[in-house]
Amino acid sequence: MEYNHKKIESKWQKYWKDKKVFKANDNSNKQKFYCLDMFPYPSAHGIHVGHLKGYTFSDVISKKKIMEGYNVLHPMGWDAFGLPAENFAIKTGVHPAESTKKAIENIKKQLIVSGLGYDWDREVCSYDPDYYKWTQWMFLKLYESGLAYKKKAGVNFCPSCKTVLANEQVINGLCERCDSEVEKKYLNQWFFKTTHFAERLLLDLDNIEWPEKIKTMQKNWIGKSKGANIYFNISGLDKKIDVFTTRVDTLFGCTYVVLAPEHPILSQLKDKITNKEEIEKYIKNSGKKTEIERLAEDKEKTGIELKGIKAVNPINGIEVPIFVGDYVLFDYGTGAIMAVPAHDQRDYIFAKKHNLPIIKVIKSNKENILIKNKAFEENGILIESSQFTGLESEEARKQMTEWLEKENMGQEVIHYKLRDWLISRQRYWGSPMPIIYCEKCGEVPVSEKDLPVKLPDIKDFKPTGDGQSPLAKSEKFVNTKCPKCGGKAKRETDTMDTFVCSSWYYLRYSDPNNKKEFASRDKIDNWLPVDLYIGGAEHAVLHLLYARFFSKFLFDKKLINFEEPFLKLFNQGTIYRNGSKMSKSKGNVVSPDDLISKYGADTMRLYELFMGPADQSTEWSDNGVVGCSRFLKKVWDLREKAKECGEKKEINKLVHKTIKKVTRDIDNFRFNTAVSSLMILVNEMEKQEEISIEYYEKLILLLAPMTPHLSEEIWNKLDKINSIFYVDWPKYSSELIKEDKVNIIIQINGKVRDEIIVETGVLEEEVKNLAISQEKVKNWIEGKGIKKIIFVPDKLINIVI
Repeated sequence: MEYNHKKIESKWQKYWKDKKVFKANDNSNKQKFYCLDMFPYPSAHGIHVGHLKGYTFSDVISKKKIMEGYNVLHPMGWDAFGLPAENFAIKTGVHPAESTKKAIENIKKQLIVSGLGYDWDREVCSYDPDYYKWTQWMFLKLYESGLAYKKKAGVNFCPSCKTVLANEQVINGLCERCDSEVEKKYLNQWFFKTTHFAERLLLDLDNIEWPEKIKTMQKNWIGKSKGANIYFNISGLDKKIDVFTTRVDTLFGCTYVVLAPEHPILSQLKDKITNKEEIEKYIKNSGKKTEIERLAEDKEKTGIELKGIKAVNPINGIEVPIFVGDYVLFDYGTGAIMAVPAHDQRDYIFAKKHNLPIIKVIKSNKENILIKNKAFEENGILIESSQFTGLESEEARKQMTEWLEKENMGQEVIHYKLRDWLISRQRYWGSPMPIIYCEKCGEVPVSEKDLPVKLPDIKDFKPTGDGQSPLAKSEKFVNTKCPKCGGKAKRETDTMDTFVCSSWYYLRYSDPNNKKEFASRDKIDNWLPVDLYIGGAEHAVLHLLYARFFSKFLFDKKLINFEEPFLKLFNQGTIYRNGSKMSKSKGNVVSPDDLISKYGADTMRLYELFMGPADQSTEWSDNGVVGCSRFLKKVWDLREKAKECGEKKEINKLVHKTIKKVTRDIDNFRFNTAVSSLMILVNEMEKQEEISIEYYEKLILLLAPMTPHLSEEIWNKLDKINSIFYVDWPKYSSELIKEDKVNIIIQINGKVRDEIIVETGVLEEEVKNLAISQEKVKNWIEGKGIKKIIFVPDKLINIVI
């Protein structure tokens, strides 16, 4: 009988749906396992095999956990608001509500026919008012706590998307969505105070099992700097400049100070600055640059001296010039730096250009180090530094900071590079902000009983690009009553960044239909935190950081009992085709629809698992798909050989070794080697005239999470009644997989010199006698006494001479 994948796969997909095989149980006594995929943007083009890679991984792990007796929650939903969906709607002229709904229907169908075992009863969608009601509720809670606020700020503005972007959404000066060059604008915008949790966001990375590269990216983005604020008085005036530095030990070498163009003291000093027109022109031009441009390493650092005023170095009383330079950012540190050209390369280049003094105050504590035309930036020993001369840098920083604090000229501080999260978007397709503006009462939050503030259905949803959201055109939406005084008022027309919706969605899956709260505490305590989270590394300092911020806030509010939302994170590798990442514009996309139609979902799934290491990028191969299809045909045909027959020792041993390897490989995301070991087993079974039905059943159980349709069909034909996923995961016998013989490494003084093959469990004395009788070993120990023997059973013997 031929394997008809189309007929069989649709049959089992219907069975799983009707029987709710993969439905999570809120009231189970089993140990819970919450496995989560990063929910997708509902692209109108559907998903390709690159998207399915991570979903297949989570599905294999979830199905195996079910078979191991866990109560598994494996849900799916839709990150439906935001620029991707809206830009497609603008391009096609179809309203985003309609185009997004169709995209969701299409992708959901693709996921189902791929055999993915999601609990569809828990499906969530961020554009559903029942969902974004709670996004707005979260906003209100942050607002009540002083962690949501509005201010005028210099922001990143994408001229193509016609909206503001968070710092995290700008990559090398370009919009991460459309690659347009980002502009600088000054607008009133809403922010979430992520900086409130900076230290905890940093420290708690040590408590989660995440890839080190992701942890490092978050640590660098948070950017903790320990240093000192030093007070530079302005000569002849009752004013001072607070300067932040991490290198207090270089203070005696400071020869000038630089202010950010936005520094408020510049306006206070304008009457004293003799070249104020030149300064004002420089400040105006700086305002046109983005933060990325200002910080670019490959661009010359510019600045203008403030003529007529000087700063006083507090450590030695020497007057130094003051510059305004746009490479200094007001939002980081104090917006002012002390420049030490002998010990900072950036300052060195600037000082050379402006003919400023370069005073060396740190020397290397290493011999014969000569540095010419370059700053010495390392720690060392202080010179020309008064009473601190001779101290090493670390001790000098401590003592000099203490002296500054004692003299009321500075204090020890910690600064972070992390900025508050800008959440305002001047776009239509997003969650409205629950804020009302009243002429009498000012800024007023919407009452909780009036949530959700529904997104109006407007025809002209295109962005305006003038700093106003398209919602501003809807008088019906804008004009309202003040919740406080009942007078005339207007609604906030900016919508929220789509990342706000995705910062808490993992909580909603625990209780998706709750009308009274975002999720009941009992269900949150039952399911959360997420045990395993799978998705792309591109969200390292976007979604993942924001979700952690939300969890910490909700924890402090005693609404959840954990601070970290995702205990373990896995980033799947990218699939390439023809040397490039799959992209519709490049024409190198492989559609799962065509693949499933021709070869079946199980073949596609197996190839996704087999094509290479799970966390590494791999090249798609059509020949590899064909190979996996042939393998499954072999498995299908083996049914003819499966009989009630006696066990053969070698096959029995191989079956148990395969159980051990597949079990461990799946647990450690080594899916490709798990498939490889199953292929070896099948090849050995093929060589036999007949195989034990017991062996064959174990093979099918091991394949079930990877190729669920084929496994269900074969299991059913073996006269089994229930779904294969109600059957226990197979266990191996430690006795059966014991090796009869092992290689023993022979070391002389810790260096490998030879090896011998012996029976498993051979005692030390016998191994020693065999080892010293080997010719290679004899050459090393001849005429020398043996001081001691170090013996590790079944592994090595080290002869110390």
